[in-house]
Amino acid sequence: MHDQGIGAWTARRARRTPHRTALIHDGGLRVTYAALHAHAACIAHTLRQHGVRKGDRVGFRGANRPEFLASLFATGLLGAVFVPFNIRLAPPELAWQLTDCGARVLLHCGRSPGPPPDGGVRLIEVPPPRCTAPAPASAPVPVPVDEAVAPDDPCLILYTSGTTGRPKGAVLTHANLTWNAVNVLIDEDLTADETALVAAPLYHAAALGMQALPVLLKGGTCVLLETFDAGAALEAVERHRVTSLFGVPTMFRRIAAHPRWPDADLSSLRTLVCGGAPTPRSLIDTYAHRGLTLRQGYGMTEAAPGVLLTHDGRTDPGRGRAGIPHFFTDVRVAHPAPAPAPTSAPAPSTDAVGELLVRGPNVMTGYWNRPHETEAAFTDGWLRTGDAARTDTDGGVTIVDRIKEVIISGGENIYPSEVEHALLAHPDVADCAVIPVPDPEWGEVGLAVLVAAPGATLDPAEVLASLTGRLARYKIPRSAVIAPDLPRSGTGKTARRHLRARYGAP
Repeated sequence: MHDQGIGAWTARRARRTPHRTALIHDGGLRVTYAALHAHAACIAHTLRQHGVRKGDRVGFRGANRPEFLASLFATGLLGAVFVPFNIRLAPPELAWQLTDCGARVLLHCGRSPGPPPDGGVRLIEVPPPRCTAPAPASAPVPVPVDEAVAPDDPCLILYTSGTTGRPKGAVLTHANLTWNAVNVLIDEDLTADETALVAAPLYHAAALGMQALPVLLKGGTCVLLETFDAGAALEAVERHRVTSLFGVPTMFRRIAAHPRWPDADLSSLRTLVCGGAPTPRSLIDTYAHRGLTLRQGYGMTEAAPGVLLTHDGRTDPGRGRAGIPHFFTDVRVAHPAPAPAPTSAPAPSTDAVGELLVRGPNVMTGYWNRPHETEAAFTDGWLRTGDAARTDTDGGVTIVDRIKEVIISGGENIYPSEVEHALLAHPDVADCAVIPVPDPEWGEVGLAVLVAAPGATLDPAEVLASLTGRLARYKIPRSAVIAPDLPRSGTGKTARRHLRARYGAP
């Protein structure tokens, strides 16, 4: 077998455990590893018939369905590059990303909406799996796709918003995804009988890299929910005896607030990981009262995505919120150069805050078609996270703040500059800034500070409504205020710290 990429995983699993259930869709469909491989091979042949070759980009738009993962493996079989898009993107956003990555085709499935009118790419509907059981011995075996794929070949492009206002495509290789999966298998102790509830969107790095791919590599089962619902999640845990659950704090908060929470049978759960935003201590305690340890993960799309994971709490509950780097991933905190001091001055504190840097086989090769931004993202081979952290004497790392201006709302990243760019298109807005404000449901949401154009009278609600259809709904600020002007630094940059002090209360 020439294929050393993740496209070969289905063939290897079908050879080793063909009768095991790989996927369960929330409608009740069960897909074995043999059926998953047959499905992926079928899609690969379809893509080849449409001219897709090694290195071509294959777009995908769809929810958590078997077709998503089968299309990923199919694209990998061809040595092409899979590019899943957030289904919540507005048509102009999707059109821009399709053009940026140069997608040859756009796959879609289920209730996924079609491409924007000016998408300019061929649309292909991915059929569901034809069968859910291993094929009989007399049935024809799918013709293998004979394509040499190397570990360092690009496999996946995941778009992550940048401070320039336009998303950037992080390029992850087959090796990046494989090593990240190995890290998860080691650090979360996943087993072959794992049953993971995949309720977070697969088009985000966390659900794909921290849950679905490691479980499938190990030969476990992924239960796919197309949309998250707390009641449906609890029912799935009980019905399928789910052992592993990943989500953002909002998801875990909604589950714990559901009326069935006190009496739900959660005895099968072994591993619960919360990421995407800081996890409140009160939420950790809520799960602890049910005998469950809620671990916190920290990562980024550029690291495929795992970087840190808190201790499991069973043997050392006093570790607090410090995370430990994943097994094959290294981190360090880069401290700013200290000012000159007398030789008699005490040594700098070991818990000083600096920028967290990451290095390892799971770290991306760079941003798609952005050499200058790729160069800026690395320092001597270390990926700059843009997040401030401190280390403790035991090697634990605590994230204390974000250097980048990202707003994390319900696990979704919102970059103010992108929203501000859209707001400035309004004819009555002369200047603006978007800052985070606390929110009890989403952790934090955006607030727009607007400055009216000369002679104009701004209606905050109307300005926000003008963003509908141009930005994904989660990016649109929940509220807006009008200010006479924006405070700025000596270099002309918006002084966001002053804005947060003035307007950043709940």
